[in-house]
Amino acid sequence: MRGVALGLLLFAAVVFVATQGEGGAWGYVHATAEAAMVGAIADWFAVTALFRHPMGLPIPHTAIIPTRKAALGKSLEEFITENFLVESVVRERVAGAEISRRLGTWLSDEANSRRVVDELAAVARNGLVNVTDADVASLLEGEIIPRLLHEPLSPISGRLLAEVVDEKAHHGMVDLALLEADRWLRANEETVTRILNTRAPWWTPQWVDEKVTQRIYLEVVAWVDDIRGDAEHEARRAFDDMLRQLARDLQTDPTTMERAERLKTRILTQPQVVVTATSIWNVVRRALVSTLADPGSPLRARGVERLCHLGEQMVSDPSMRERVDRYASDAAAFVVTRYGGEITTVITSTIDRWDGKEASRRIELHVGRDLQFIRINGTIVGGLAGLLIYTVARLL
Repeated sequence: MRGVALGLLLFAAVVFVATQGEGGAWGYVHATAEAAMVGAIADWFAVTALFRHPMGLPIPHTAIIPTRKAALGKSLEEFITENFLVESVVRERVAGAEISRRLGTWLSDEANSRRVVDELAAVARNGLVNVTDADVASLLEGEIIPRLLHEPLSPISGRLLAEVVDEKAHHGMVDLALLEADRWLRANEETVTRILNTRAPWWTPQWVDEKVTQRIYLEVVAWVDDIRGDAEHEARRAFDDMLRQLARDLQTDPTTMERAERLKTRILTQPQVVVTATSIWNVVRRALVSTLADPGSPLRARGVERLCHLGEQMVSDPSMRERVDRYASDAAAFVVTRYGGEITTVITSTIDRWDGKEASRRIELHVGRDLQFIRINGTIVGGLAGLLIYTVARLL
């Protein structure tokens, strides 16, 4: 484009020289060529002055970009911050983007959901593999256990226990314990009766001991069975009352609180705690790594299924789309409000790293093609203006 603009200037110069001293119609051509050269040279000077000193001469107010790149970068940063990274603009743009609908449509395709799950599984697996036993032990010994030792846990434990009892969340565990106790008692009658026989007085006859222990065994089995079958059994209520009392004591009774804290300290200061926790972590980690590495694992299949279902919900449920879009707008607004200024500093920091000539070269390569049209238009418009002025002058 620079060559085209220069070519027009040279063409105008040739025409100007060729028509020098000619009269008649050639006078109009000569005036047009003269004005075209003036327009071309003036606009060449204007365009060149943006990026360098014309012909190397240090004319004032030339080489504007190299000498004022810092100010230009700052102005560009402020312009973007004030006109683009504005909460209202960002919210409007995010709302118009229909992120939830697009995301839902994309996720509803099983291949896309599988791709997401595969990527997340790979990231999670790499993270788990890179966590060593030393890392876990260091975290436990250096951060978790010291914090637990200094943090009073009895009030928190009491409140948690009270909520569990109020919500009856422990009933499932009680039912499971009763079921296992019943199974064990029925499968180990001989063991139970033998243990009871060892507690019998030495002076009672053997047949009496057997009758008594058998009766005790049957009563215990029947009692456990009654508790299992009756959700309002007095033993269950007594157990709940005991837990409620313990929850209150953990929060208000100094003696209970002190005993709980001492128990916590004794447990946490045992070296075996770190070893046991690390061993448990290893078991969980190996299971997770194995599951995440298997493309056909139930965990990954379930993840794909849930993501597809989530995508279908986003597409079909307007209220869900509204919530997701609102969350996206809030998140984007938070980012630009909190970090918008820091984001745009990338502009000034990048331009500051360039030297003057580098900044000028990069900007000229980016917008120089359009700027050459200024020279071309200047040549054409200048020529037409010269023709008009010459014509008016001749008419006058």
